[in-house]
Amino acid sequence: MPTKIWETSDIPPQDKRNIIITGANSGIGFETAIVLADKEATVTLACRNIKRGQKALDEILRLHPRAKLELMVLDLCDLQSIKQFSGEYVSKHDSLDILINNAGVMATPFDKTIDGFELQFGGNHLGHFALTAQLMNLLRQTQNSRVVVVSSLAHQMGTINFNNLNGENGYWRWPAYAQSKLANLLFAFELQRGLLASKSTTTVTMAHPGYTATNLQNTSLLARSGNGILAQNARCGAQPTLRAATDTQAKSGSYWGPGGFMELRGAPVEVRAVQKARDTHVAKKLWQISESLTGISFTL
Repeated sequence: MPTKIWETSDIPPQDKRNIIITGANSGIGFETAIVLADKEATVTLACRNIKRGQKALDEILRLHPRAKLELMVLDLCDLQSIKQFSGEYVSKHDSLDILINNAGVMATPFDKTIDGFELQFGGNHLGHFALTAQLMNLLRQTQNSRVVVVSSLAHQMGTINFNNLNGENGYWRWPAYAQSKLANLLFAFELQRGLLASKSTTTVTMAHPGYTATNLQNTSLLARSGNGILAQNARCGAQPTLRAATDTQAKSGSYWGPGGFMELRGAPVEVRAVQKARDTHVAKKLWQISESLTGISFTL
């Protein structure tokens, strides 16, 4: 008997659940927010640009007038912004059921974050590392909460270059992007191991969108070149994230992506990260360096 294809209609009601989505103003984050708002969750749109965030919120309300939404400023390339966001969120909410670490940049020219980190490593990895750390107490206090880390197929090409994390000894935009997405998975697996060891009910799942046409590709002609042939739209690209966030059967440490050819497109299924993403030695070293760079420690 063929396996049933997972669809957003399979998502159970999310009422009374608090959900944060980073980068919710466009692309996969926006489509994720639309679906979860329709499922009656209280969704916080964590966005760097307040005007774009407001436009996204207004559009979701147009589609779902009874949606429970909140817009908050969050710049993952600024540790002070992350601290302020986390403090404000914790002061206003007594629970956090799902944290979706979605926001990111891809294949950008060399640049640095406010705090001096290479932009892709700093924003894609260190920003979400710091955010998750500062929300961890609230997540742990919320029974059966979940952290969802959005990575990319590009993690397969990534290597963690501990001698050049800031790109100052040579910078190539695609290897830097792949490094940041491998870092996402190393972090997620290490977080999952730590929460399991502490017997926490908080779980960690991961997802990747396959080849999806979004604004993320605006910095790369190479990425945009195959959109008309290979790419799926953002609504389809959001499905692995949605399944990772809401499937009650998704085990902690599971990784979700499109089930079609080479995981480029298709309905979401459980997939496997490459072995280097599960390297515990590299993960522990990356964790320690991330704590040192951000000045933020986890309480697991």
